[in-house]
Order: sequence, then structure tokens, then C-alpha cells
Amino acid sequence: MFKLRPQNRRRRAQQPARGSLPAVPWARLGRWSLGLGSVAAILLLLTWALNQPITTVSVVGRFERVAPMDVERAVRESAAGKGLVSVDLARVRAAVRLLPWVDTISVQRDWPRGLTVTIGEQVAAARWGENGLLNIRGDLFAHDATHIPLELPQLSGPDGTQGSVVQRYLAMRDRLLELNVRITALRLDARGAWQFDLDNGVTVRLGRQYLDERFNTFVVTAARIVAQRATDIAYVDMRYANGFAIGWRSGGAGDAKNRGDARNV
Repeated sequence: MFKLRPQNRRRRAQQPARGSLPAVPWARLGRWSLGLGSVAAILLLLTWALNQPITTVSVVGRFERVAPMDVERAVRESAAGKGLVSVDLARVRAAVRLLPWVDTISVQRDWPRGLTVTIGEQVAAARWGENGLLNIRGDLFAHDATHIPLELPQLSGPDGTQGSVVQRYLAMRDRLLELNVRITALRLDARGAWQFDLDNGVTVRLGRQYLDERFNTFVVTAARIVAQRATDIAYVDMRYANGFAIGWRSGGAGDAKNRGDARNV
């Protein structure tokens, strides 16, 4: 007959019965819960202390078209009833973005009771339609502008072509400025044909194809003739295989070297 040693009996007595749950350290969990509750209370108290009413709104930027007072008014209306912590900055940005001529905007909390709003204005590159305005990215940012700079060119085209029209205008504008002439209008018709007007009253027809090549030919060759006799020229037609045609204000149509046959493309 075998007998268990006393230490073995004590070790078995300390082990939980098979199938029973381990003992829960309630005291330790209680201390943890108390600690977490204290942290949460401190965070709530800190949030309450920091969530002070917004008393100041600082508007920063270089302003020509946007009125800082309009920006401040939009900020205060969108943040009404909110503290500095609880204010929805996305809502504030959306409200300010509705103002005319606002392009970029950032809103930051300025502790302890203020907001700082930084504004970037739209840069108008051209007119679109009757009263629309395009920026340098080709975005139509104003549909019914009341104050339109007179020096802006008039661009037009089918709906959805604003971006491509303004980009082609910018590309041509820089090269023509080197020749001391300026584009006053650029048109893209429903068939895809392009033509533009110069500030000397001459219209240049590019057609639908080989736009870069035809424009380059105009700059290198035809522009010199236009510069010399702009008052006599009504239009320059670049839609020819090996040259271009000139329409004179007297009613006749002249030619340039190797004009060839006109191509309606």
C-alpha cells in the first residue's frame, strides 16, 4: 500500500478541481477599473476645460477679391454654439469655400479660444461664356461673375472641355507673348476645330488636326507677315498641307509659299 507524502497532499489541495474555473482576481480588476475610471474622468475634465467658446477668428491671406469680413462671418456662423475642441473644422472649411473667389483654405485651432483661417484666392486665367471665369487649372469657379477683368481672354467650347481649352490657351499664350502679340479669344467648336483671335484683330484658323505643327508654323513663319501687315489681314488659315493662306481685309485671299490645297481638318 502506497502513501502520499504530506507535501504532495498539500500541492493537490492547492490545485483547482478538474473542470472548475480559475479564481478571478477581483481585487486586481477593481484596482484597474478604478485606475481607468480616474483616467477617463481626467480626460473628460481636460476636454471640458479646453473646449472654451471661440472668441477670436484670424483671417490670413493676400486679398484682392475676397473680403476678410465675409470669411469671418462664414466661420462664426458655421461654428456657432461650438467650443474650440468640439468645432467641426471640415464644416467650417466647407462654409468658407462657398464664398466667391476662394480657392484654397486651411483652418487651425488657435489655443485657447481662437481659429486661424488661411485663404488662397482664385487666379482667373480667362472668361468662359458670358459671365463665367476659369482658373489656371481649367476649373469654372464662377458662373455669374459681376466683376470680370477686361484683360482676360474669351474662351469657349462644348461643355466639359474647359480644362483642355484653358491648357491650350496657356501653352499658346506664352509663345505669342514672345512675339509681342496676345490672344484675345480661343474657340473650340462642336466639330473639334480650333481658332483664335489676336489683339491686332487677326483670326488664326488651326482646324482639327496637327494642331501643334500648325501653330508652330504660324509662330515661325506666318506671324512675321502678320506683324508687318496686321491692319490688312483678316485671317490666317493654317489648314494646308504645306503652308497657309491669308485672307485680306480688302476681300481677296492671298497665299504664302507652298500653300497647297486647303484641308477641312
